[in-house]
Amino acid sequence: MSIVYRNIHRPHPAITNAFAGFGVATVHEAQGRTGLLAPFMRPIYRGARIAGTAVTVSAAPCDNWMIHVAVEQCQAGDILVVAPTSHSDAGYFGELLGSSLLARGVRGLVIDAGVRDIRELEEIGFPVWSKAVSAQGTVKETLGSVNVPVVCAGALVHPGDVIVADDDGICVVPRQNAPTVLKQSADREAKEAKVRARLQAGELGLDIYGMREKLAQRGLKYRDELPPE
Repeated sequence: MSIVYRNIHRPHPAITNAFAGFGVATVHEAQGRTGLLAPFMRPIYRGARIAGTAVTVSAAPCDNWMIHVAVEQCQAGDILVVAPTSHSDAGYFGELLGSSLLARGVRGLVIDAGVRDIRELEEIGFPVWSKAVSAQGTVKETLGSVNVPVVCAGALVHPGDVIVADDDGICVVPRQNAPTVLKQSADREAKEAKVRARLQAGELGLDIYGMREKLAQRGLKYRDELPPE
């Protein structure tokens, strides 16, 4: 059955917005090293860093009809997450759709397929993380669904989940866990700031992290000189 859910539960905007202050690596580590999308998903240009609420699209291969349907369901602060039902690297999305989403306050696109017009998308400031860049066009023939759970690049995404994306990749935070993961991310960043200061002061990670004893237990030996030849 093809269906569009108009009303989804979103986290409080203050929670979603706060995630933009943390990198994907921090969020991923903070929630127990879970939630990463596959590393083949790359930003079309460097420097973009966003967090927002997932509006999900299940689309047929080489068919972008449901993306047009999904635009109407997007609100300011959302991120569109598109998952084809089978492999496709066609260019589902370009500058015209990017302009439409920008007008609605959408913060970016995550798509397990291809995009095109990447120069124009960078010029208008609409970030995209995709599997491929392809000029190959799509059709508008097959129904899909909007705001249903999807698997995008190996990760399960529910509508209303928090998406965090930067140069390192993409991480999904389940909506119900967002407040807890946000606090854990802040705690982790505060801890890393202290470690960074010690490293910058010349201390070694070997000592800060207490690695020497474990290395010795595993059998690592030190010698002052190479053995004679």
